[in-house]
Amino acid sequence: MKLIIAIIKPSRLEEVRQALTSLDVHGMTVTEVKGYGRQKGHSEIYRGTEYAVHFLPKLKLEIAVDDTIADEVSNAIRDSAQTGRIGDGKIFVLDLLAVTRIRTGETGAAAL
Repeated sequence: MKLIIAIIKPSRLEEVRQALTSLDVHGMTVTEVKGYGRQKGHSEIYRGTEYAVHFLPKLKLEIAVDDTIADEVSNAIRDSAQTGRIGDGKIFVLDLLAVTRIRTGETGAAAL
């Protein structure tokens, strides 16, 4: 099993959700986060005063999947979240050692 963590622009969430639904991936956790990468923030003007925004709003998606579809899911996230501009985000794929469904006690791939 794999845990896929994706950091994406908030505006791309619906496209990513639709892409994952088309792959029969129905569970994900979404967290609002702030951060920066190569873009290192930007400047904004508020009431005539310019100030620097160092941490930009992003969404962190966490999706547990079977090994057999991890690459397909990762590619779907990349294709649906990509705008071609700086700040599109990152995708991390990690080995997932164990999963347990609390309600039923199922473990492993059956718990996904």
